[in-house]
Formats: sequence, C-alpha cells, structure tokens
Amino acid sequence: MAPTNPPSSPSLAWRTSSSLIMGATGSISRAFLYGLNRTETVGLDNFLETLDGRRNVEGRERGLLTVSNHVSVVDDPLLWGVLPCRYAFNPANHRWSLGSYDICFQNKILSSFFSVGQVLPTHRGAHSNHGGLFQPTMTQAIRLLSSQPFPKTSSVAPPILAMNIDTSDTAHLLTDPFASGSFTYSSNGEDTFPAPSAYTSNKHAWVHIFPEGRVHQHPKKSLRYFKWGVSRLILESEPLPEIIPMFIDGNQEIMHENRKWPRFIPRAGKNIRIAFGEKVDGEKVFGELRLKWKNLVQLQKEAFVKRGEDKEWAMGELTEGLKHSSEAEALRKEVTLRIRQEVLKVRKSLGYTDEDPKQGLVETWIEEGPKATGRMDDGSFVGET
Repeated sequence: MAPTNPPSSPSLAWRTSSSLIMGATGSISRAFLYGLNRTETVGLDNFLETLDGRRNVEGRERGLLTVSNHVSVVDDPLLWGVLPCRYAFNPANHRWSLGSYDICFQNKILSSFFSVGQVLPTHRGAHSNHGGLFQPTMTQAIRLLSSQPFPKTSSVAPPILAMNIDTSDTAHLLTDPFASGSFTYSSNGEDTFPAPSAYTSNKHAWVHIFPEGRVHQHPKKSLRYFKWGVSRLILESEPLPEIIPMFIDGNQEIMHENRKWPRFIPRAGKNIRIAFGEKVDGEKVFGELRLKWKNLVQLQKEAFVKRGEDKEWAMGELTEGLKHSSEAEALRKEVTLRIRQEVLKVRKSLGYTDEDPKQGLVETWIEEGPKATGRMDDGSFVGET
C-alpha cells in the first residue's frame, strides 16, 4: 500500500480539546500562583519574546529546549502559570513535556487527558523494563525539536561498536512508522499513542525536560545529578535547538515531599521564584561535541557502505554502537554536565552560593544505597517524579 502523508495537523477535535485542556490548566495555575501565593519571575519578558518569535510555525528555524531543576510534583503544569493566558490557549506554541507512564497514563481517561495536554508517555526504569534513554518517547522528543520531513526508511544496525565494527552482521530495513496512515507509535510494543512528530504543525516544537528525573528538594537549593536523556535531545536534534535554562524555587513548599495529611492539597501563601536564563550559545557550548557525535554516526554509515547497505537512518533511531560504545557514552556524559552547568548559572544569578561539585556526580547518589526516595543523608528529599 502506498504511504499516506499525514495531514498538516491533528484533527479539529484534537486541537480543540488540547486548547481547552491546556488553556484551563494554565489559567488555574496562573490563578493559584498569583492569587494565592507571592510569585516573582526573572527573565520572563525575554522568554515571552522568544515565544512570540515562534508563533508562526512555518517561520520557525529550529526547536526550543527548556531545561530546569525539579522541586515539586506540581512543577509542571504550575510553573507555566507565569505565562499570560493567551499562551496557554495556544498549544501549537506551548511546551511538550515527558510524563511518567506509571502515573500519568494509568488508564484511558488519564492517557487521553495528558496526551491532549502535550505530555509524552515516559517509562521510568524503576517501574518498567521499557525505561531508559533509548525508549520510543525519546525518539518523538528528538523529532519534535527537529526539521521535517523525516526519512521514509532506515537501516538499523545489528549490535556493533562504533569503533569496532563486525561487518559480518546484516542490517534490517524498517519502514516509516507513519507510512500506514495511523500516525501513531508504541511506547512498549503493546500500547498505542498519537505520534505528534508526524504533523508538520509540530515541527521545531518546544520541549521541556527535568533532567534530574526525580523531584529533588535540597535545603541549599542544589541540584541532583542530571540523567543522560537530555544529551540525546542536544546531540541528535537537527538543527541544534535553541536552549534556555531555568530555575525553580518555592514550589517545594507548595507540595513538599515531607508534607502531612492532606497530602493531595497544594499549600498556599508561599514565595515562588521562577527564573528564565539567557539563551545558551549552543554552538559555543555544544558545537564540538555535536561534531564528534556526527563523526561517530559517519563511522557507522561507512561500515554499512562497505557491506553494500547504503540506507537512510530515521531520526532518533540508533545502532547498538551509537547507544553503548564508550565514545558515545563519553559524549553524553559531557553534554549532560555542560547543560547542568547552564542551569547552575541561573541558580547562581538568584544569589545562591556555589554548590558542592560532588552533587553533580551520580556516584554521590549511589552512596545513598538502596534508598531511592524520602529523606536522604544530606538532608534533601527525593520524590517519585
């Protein structure tokens, strides 16, 4: 059957539902922040200028990636309440986020709500065998940030190392996941979700990520180590998206991990600060790392050419070598450390003293032992999300 090209945007019913859900959620968040709390923003005007420059989808030249610390279960959507309501009712110019599969997608009602709310189903390793930085949702996030169209076919390599290639293995061909006309994808091989990257209305989209992966409430406002998923968004998106770091303070008092009954009710009367940093000079900070990544990709492609398999690779699809080789892992580690430093710059601009460098190392948290959540040895609280 001939491939079916997707429409430029989802159905009218989907767009209407998305606008209503995101608009209502944004309005409620705004009323709570400014009506029941004392909320201060830093750098918001510059951020709104960025969003205003992205209203015309056809005029976008690159995606937008925002990165922040994660201090409360209500960070998203609450933090977007600082945006005027006209932004909340315009999903085409609003964020896509990654939401925990085991919390946000437990049933059809929740799945529908969060899907139209532009949340991507993300498996956590502690709750699913489908977790990790190579899950299909990461492919969707990369494609949302990138240009279109995507390749119609791809050559996916067998398990090989980028610098130690076994040319006796044979690659297999994958068809375009949207060729059947369903414009969906699966997060675990069994479920089905709409694939937002299939629509041209979502090209060069805005994606927000909390790289700490868990709520982290530290008495000195320091950050947990960042997970490597954010490095994929920076290394693999084409072109390199605009990157804006953020810092959140105060939401931890609204829903503290140590709160008593009734735990489900947000606390009011708190001081909230949400800071938007300056745009990162992406080429300066990440340019040479992206070049090294492209060199690794080229090595894999050259190996296929030697085997007579000169095929296109679909964006976001990786060979085993590009997933697990020491060179690829070293690049992801360095990118993650650098983006964490950008968030720390915003933190420092708010007057906080420099954190202990050990806070950024996964080894520091391994020392906590099997205790994954709750009160940690350094006095911080770590939550589920």
